[in-house]
Amino acid sequence: MFVPMQKLLPSLTPLVEGSTNMSSPSPTGEAIAPNAMRLLWAGFFAILAAGIGFGIRGGILDNWGTQYGFTNEELGKIGGAGMTGFCFGIIFGGLIVDKIGYGKLVVAAFLLHVSSAVVTFFADEGMPKNEVFNYLFIGTFLFAIANGTLEAVANPLVATLFPKNRTHYLNILHASWPAGLIIGGAMGWILDDQFKVDWKIQLGLFLIPTVLYGIMFLGQKFPRSEASEKGLELSEMFKDVGMLGAAVIGFFLWLYVKADLGRLLFSLTGNDFFTGNNWEYIAMAVGIGAWFAFSGLSKFSMGAVLLTVLFLIHAMVGAVELGTDNWIQNITGNILTSEQGKILFVITSATMFALRFCAHFIETKLGFTPVALLLVCAILACVGLNLVSGITSFTGALLALSVYAVGKTFFWPTMLAVASDRFPRTGAIAMSIMGGIGMMSAGLIGGPGLGYAKDRFAAESLNKTPKIYKEYQNKDSSSFLFFDGVKGIDAKKLGAINEKKEEARTSDEKTVHAASITGDRETLKADSFIPAGMALLYLGLLIYFLAIGGYKPLNIDGSAKT
Repeated sequence: MFVPMQKLLPSLTPLVEGSTNMSSPSPTGEAIAPNAMRLLWAGFFAILAAGIGFGIRGGILDNWGTQYGFTNEELGKIGGAGMTGFCFGIIFGGLIVDKIGYGKLVVAAFLLHVSSAVVTFFADEGMPKNEVFNYLFIGTFLFAIANGTLEAVANPLVATLFPKNRTHYLNILHASWPAGLIIGGAMGWILDDQFKVDWKIQLGLFLIPTVLYGIMFLGQKFPRSEASEKGLELSEMFKDVGMLGAAVIGFFLWLYVKADLGRLLFSLTGNDFFTGNNWEYIAMAVGIGAWFAFSGLSKFSMGAVLLTVLFLIHAMVGAVELGTDNWIQNITGNILTSEQGKILFVITSATMFALRFCAHFIETKLGFTPVALLLVCAILACVGLNLVSGITSFTGALLALSVYAVGKTFFWPTMLAVASDRFPRTGAIAMSIMGGIGMMSAGLIGGPGLGYAKDRFAAESLNKTPKIYKEYQNKDSSSFLFFDGVKGIDAKKLGAINEKKEEARTSDEKTVHAASITGDRETLKADSFIPAGMALLYLGLLIYFLAIGGYKPLNIDGSAKT
């Protein structure tokens, strides 16, 4: 029997601008606006679109490597563009959202999402490799800016709508991310591995939830943040960020200009200036200029040490969570099979999706403070990555990845909740900067770093047989930060080997395949050091809060919320 959608999901019933005829969305009275659940689910679908696009991209990285001959480091840069652009969208959006309103940013994000698809689809196999790289890189970058702009809306919006239970509702909002990964991963499994559908058709499917979030945000009245309601000046909102927080922003902008922007401009122009020492000085000047500008916004306040520590930890969150997600299908698919890698990605993402609805239970019934929850998660993530590095079967991989999935589940939304709880006078700014730093780190450190590690460890393993290594090494070198350049395994040749059944491979091909798997395993072990470091920092925060009387959300005047 047909049941009207309004009865199944009353919170999604369309409202006209300023309408207040919706029943209270929360039985506990936690929401401050009558259309709170409509806005929550609109934000949910916005981040869902980002997750679907991210999940599909992770599944077609091997297609791009095989089809266009990219190195793992180049693929990491393209994937990384899907994160670094996020930083510009969320930070710039966070600066202006309280001034221009949420609606205008939603429209901008919608247009950017559509534009990103158009640019990406210009890539064609008949083009020179560098032109294909540019289209994929720029299209992915535009996609990331759209995602960041949407989070500049959704995060402070949900924190404002549900001030008494931010951890719970921010985790619900961000349950859309693993939901998007599930859908994107499932699409890759079915459309790519089963039906060999062109990657452009696969990627274009993220436009469906894009249209949905546009409709759901249409005509809605938005609340203002606590800081905006009290009419705080921008300098007052930036006071807790200060010079310390500005230094973190400046560092990542320096790294971005030096690495990604320099690489992009070199690809577009072919001018060696963008890879030389003079460009490094320009990048350094940009970083220092950003530090000075953001410090000036705070009137050169020193800034809160705790908030700076949260920024640094969130950089690690971005590198280990999103950086790893960008490669995990590729890694597990190489160790096992491409199809199994996608299936595992879907299953572990489903674990994250379900658990993000449990944050309230964990806090209230199990007695975990947000920081204690983050500490446990960091330990599980470290253990999980080490377990994944040793997988040999689908069942073993499922168990290992489940441990890792539980560990990474609460990182991102709970960190945002802590920043909002402890620094309410920053309004949308602290949350936006934190999200931007996390994504910038994922794009500049996590994605390219893991790609470089795969190339390096695989090359070291294969170079034990120099003759074979010489035949199968990539002609282009991978480099990362201050690490030396290394020539990994040629992606096209490795792709051809992977297409063969094991018994059909030659002895040399088996050696190459084994070396690539060794590279994957060693990469995961190296990756596990990031959550290990996070665990130590969370332990320090836990001790700090115990010393000051426990973790408590604060009001703008510094008093504890009741």
